[in-house]
Order: sequence, then C-alpha cells, then structure tokens
Amino acid sequence: MPAGDDRPVGRVRARGRTSLIIAAAAVLGIVGGTAVGYTVQAERPPTPLPALAQDGLVYPAKSLPKGKEPEPLSAKDDRRFRTEGDLRELLLTKPAGARDSGELWLDDGWVDLASYALEFDSESHMFESLALDEFRRAAGAAWEQGADRSTTIRLVQFRPSSVAGAVEHVRGQLAYMPYEKDGAGNEGDPLKGSGNGRYYVYKPDLKAGYLPSYQARAIFQRGDIFVDINIFDTKPISRSDIRVLAERQLERL
Repeated sequence: MPAGDDRPVGRVRARGRTSLIIAAAAVLGIVGGTAVGYTVQAERPPTPLPALAQDGLVYPAKSLPKGKEPEPLSAKDDRRFRTEGDLRELLLTKPAGARDSGELWLDDGWVDLASYALEFDSESHMFESLALDEFRRAAGAAWEQGADRSTTIRLVQFRPSSVAGAVEHVRGQLAYMPYEKDGAGNEGDPLKGSGNGRYYVYKPDLKAGYLPSYQARAIFQRGDIFVDINIFDTKPISRSDIRVLAERQLERL
C-alpha cells in the first residue's frame, strides 16, 4: 500500500461451503441441460440431405469395356512423359565453338541440392526451403565463348505432387530482382509463352582497376521445373542474347 494511504487493509475471504454448493449446483445444471438436449435431438426424425446438384457421377460406376478406353496421350502431348526421363536431355546443348567451363557444381550434368543451395547468399535457408518444397533433382550446363563470355543453365525439378514448389521458387527469385543490392536493378521484361518468366540485363559492375562485369539472367517455370539462365561477360550483353537463349530453353520444355 502506498505511504500516506489511510484506507483500511482488507483480507481476501477464504472460499466457504456456500461457494462450493453454488458451484456444484451450476455444474449439475450444465450437465442436466446437456443430457436433456441430447435426448430431444435423439427423438427427432433424421433430417434428409438436400438433393445433389448433379444427377449422375462424373466417372462411370463400372470400368469401361475393353476396347472402349480412351487413347493414352502421345509423347508429344504428355508433358510428364518428357520430364520423367533424363532431365539432362532437356538442357540446351552448348553452341558450336563453345567449350566446357568445368564448373565444380556440375557432376556429369547433375546438380545436387547442397551444391545448388551454395549458389545463394543464405545457403542454409535455401537448402531448407527447397527440401520443404519437395526438391526432386536438378541438372545443369555451363560453357564459355570467346574471351570472357560464360553461360550457365540450371533446371530444378520438384516432385509432381508439388508443382507449387517450382512456382514459389520463381516468385522468390523474381521478388528481389528489381533491387540493385542483390538483383538486376530493374523490372526486366516478360518472357513470352512462359506465363511467369522474366529476363533481365543487370547494371554493369564498374570498379577502378578491374575489368567491367556484365550479367543477364532469365527466370521462369514450366510445370514442375524451375529454370535459371545466366550470362556473364566483360562486354555489354544485349537483351536479345538472354531472351533468345531463354526462348530456346522454354521450347525444349
């Protein structure tokens, strides 16, 4: 109590028999009311369900007779047929005159999850995120042309049950691309035919005493596959260079 406060000090009264009797009566009342409610509900006739809006089922009750089954999709029309095989066969082949760059993250055209995650600033977060999104496998290609131009392509495939994994990965990459700190510093351009893809030409990295550094990147998703294409050079990279490369890779998917 604050000093100078002349109010009498009261004591908290202990809970007596009267309180216990009232509490017991309240409990009995709740239990009794619940029991009566169940009894009334049990004696009521069942309420019929509303009629279905559709008269018949979508699928037949019996299997179709032999010879009446629908024709299976051809390899041309079945996208899953193309992506279930060797993922490396869907990669663009290196151009004539180009040479292998000998990237350490590539192992006979395959990229494991740990090596792919190392490409990002927060590799532990990316590793966990990809695993939760049901990362399945990844393939890649890398080549060099001329004096200083290098190109890398990565195809990251998620489980068929989690196409959303590829979609979310695209969204995550596109989100920071307009910023100069980690991205290209611009909004890029939409990649026609991809739905959610974009391609970018970065602002050049110019430092005194070093060769200029140029970069272009394309990001898109096709079904359960995420595609990441990068071009690096010490000379300017045109928008058509990265766009044409991305369009060719999109066609193969």
